Amino acid sequence: MSEVDEFLTTTLNRLIQAEQALLLNGDLAPWLAMWSTQEPVTLFGVDATTQGADAVRRAFRWQASWVTHCTAHSFELVAAGVSGDLAYTVAFERASVSVGGGPVQPLTNRATHVYRREDGQWKIVHRHTDQPPIDQGLPPGRRPVRRQGQPASSRYPPPGPGGGSAPTS
Repeated sequence: MSEVDEFLTTTLNRLIQAEQALLLNGDLAPWLAMWSTQEPVTLFGVDATTQGADAVRRAFRWQASWVTHCTAHSFELVAAGVSGDLAYTVAFERASVSVGGGPVQPLTNRATHVYRREDGQWKIVHRHTDQPPIDQGLPPGRRPVRRQGQPASSRYPPPGPGGGSAPTS
């Protein structure tokens, strides 16, 4: 088995199950368990950009409070690689979710994860997500998610019904 195959066998199912636990059941614990607690840890997300393991965890708790009612989820691996104790995945993440209390709608993110091997286990140390241009990966007629009342340049969505606010470092 190649180094990449071994990495994918031990890590990819955990990643997908952690995403599904979060999106389908609101269970953040498996997702957070995928992440390193050793610095450096960074997040360049669609709606939150931060650094530091604690700040990244706060950002995910905040995001989890306004992404709800997931009815479907898929993970399409595009590429993966391993070099020593570092690895990466590039994928499309697709889900049907409610964002900020709005109607359930399809959402597509392009996601790159960087992993570091720590004590024999692969941990995420960086996540970069964005939404593909309209002609690259979104269903016909679907535009990138923008919360109602949110200007295109806004970094954070307005608080949803459960409150919520932008994470702080």
